[in-house]
Amino acid sequence: MSLIERLSTMEEYEPWSREASPDSRHRKMSFNPVGTWTAPVGEEPIGAFEVPKWKRIVQVFAAVIYCLFAAGIVFGYAAIKPVLVTEGIYRNLCTKQELEDDVYVCYAQDLRLNFMFTVAAVSTNVVALPVGTILDRYGPRVCGIIGAIFVTIGCFLFAFAWQMPVDGYIPGYFFLALGGPFTFISSFQLSNTFPQYSGLILALLTGAFDTSSAIFLFYRLIYQATDGSFWPKKFFLAYLVVPLYILLVQIFVMPATSYKTVGELVGQIEDDAQDVHESDEEIEDQSIAQRLQDARRVHRESVVSEITSLLGTKDGAEQTMKEEKKKNVSGVWGALHGRSASEQIRTPWFLLITLFTVIQMLRINYFVATVRTQYAYLLGDYEKAVAINEFFDVALPLGGVLAVPFIGLILDNTSTPFCLGLLVTLATAIGVLGVIPQTWAAYANVCLFVIYRPLYYTTVSDYAAKVFGFATFGKVYGLIICLAGIFNFAQSALDALTHKAFNNNPLYVNLILLLVALLVGIVLVGYVWRKSWKIHRENLEEEAEATRETLMPGANGTGSVNYGSIDAVANGSSDRGRSPGSRSRSPGSRN
Repeated sequence: MSLIERLSTMEEYEPWSREASPDSRHRKMSFNPVGTWTAPVGEEPIGAFEVPKWKRIVQVFAAVIYCLFAAGIVFGYAAIKPVLVTEGIYRNLCTKQELEDDVYVCYAQDLRLNFMFTVAAVSTNVVALPVGTILDRYGPRVCGIIGAIFVTIGCFLFAFAWQMPVDGYIPGYFFLALGGPFTFISSFQLSNTFPQYSGLILALLTGAFDTSSAIFLFYRLIYQATDGSFWPKKFFLAYLVVPLYILLVQIFVMPATSYKTVGELVGQIEDDAQDVHESDEEIEDQSIAQRLQDARRVHRESVVSEITSLLGTKDGAEQTMKEEKKKNVSGVWGALHGRSASEQIRTPWFLLITLFTVIQMLRINYFVATVRTQYAYLLGDYEKAVAINEFFDVALPLGGVLAVPFIGLILDNTSTPFCLGLLVTLATAIGVLGVIPQTWAAYANVCLFVIYRPLYYTTVSDYAAKVFGFATFGKVYGLIICLAGIFNFAQSALDALTHKAFNNNPLYVNLILLLVALLVGIVLVGYVWRKSWKIHRENLEEEAEATRETLMPGANGTGSVNYGSIDAVANGSSDRGRSPGSRSRSPGSRN
């Protein structure tokens, strides 16, 4: 799952301008992990008010549809794996004895199938690096077209892999995985089509991503209903209609460049505020100059009216106040803002969240790939394991969709240490349930897992934005996800350890992952809580120091009393009426 959806919501209310200096503290969050400031190569971004409302609605609807069918289908691996096993894919790797015993899936076959998913999971995370660069440089349309091409290649490889002299299944699944981030991440900018409903739009896109893992579930049901006649070749050839749809939509419906954010729209009003230009002095005929100025004024007032209608307010003040409240509640906002990426990645803030992300992502993908084989051993009943696997296939996309609105409420109204503590608690509960050889524990484990997965992904991205800031987000967050993706290759080692060292018993691997995750989680939560408390104390100290001293009545020899100042002191604030955001110490001063 992509880890960016929360950030688009938070960024869109940050006032900034693309023409601003690269050192501006209000510049737009970039998904580009390799550049510090890259000017757009294509056209300038457009304001949503410049595009007809009906077309913007069609764009959002079209994006939700292709995210539903293409954004994260590879994460439905647990649903399609039984089909691949039934089709005998990699069955040639089994030993003669295993074939004679007619085992459901042999060791080498299971290892290769799981490796296929591991490669896809790794590539989904690592590809965020080039996606960010391409998106920033060439816009969302190019990203969407590239995604369609990758999905097409994946479909053809998977459809004809059985005829190829080399393995085409792993490359096919790999390209299917690559197509997801290109289509999904490039659709985030559509939240700016209707700024007042940006949260709803992002929720729809995220829900479509989570639900896309059910595509393979529906295929497996069709496969079983047709007794295997609708085999993988037919399915993936039929699935080619999806990349074709994406290609047509990108060319004829989607914008070539991103929509302007709220901050950019407000900046546009400010930039156009002057009706008189210096060039007007060069016009000798004052009547012509006056007509030009009147035309500019009419145009500016028209643009202001359009933007006000789009935002609900002229300056986006209401949205800005809401975001300010969220920042104050988080307790860690601005901890490392203003520092370079190289400085940020050398702090415990980065090292601990990276280690936590690596371990948790490994646990998640290991469970997705082995849910059936794990419970077949733990419960000693293959039919029960199949039932749990089928329940998991339905619960995974459904849980993601149902959890999205609650995740937003949690992240917006609770502190970051609390959110991290909740993650550690849920992860520990999942680990404990995962080693209990009981059917009730298995179902409870699946229910917690499908809720935990989207919460984990979203909390990590939320943490990165609040702690590291938008200016370095592409580099720092991209590095976190890239490292987590690379370390997911360790999943193959865990599979081998389970099969060889522990005779297919997943108990020991799960216990190891549980203990390591718990240890790292406790250290992370403890560190963030301590730093959050320190930041809060520093803010209170600065507020107290900034409070203006008030003379006692009559001390100035006039006998007058400044009751306004006394009230200000009594209320714990100065009479300067500073905003909450101005009370914080410079972010760069915090460690």
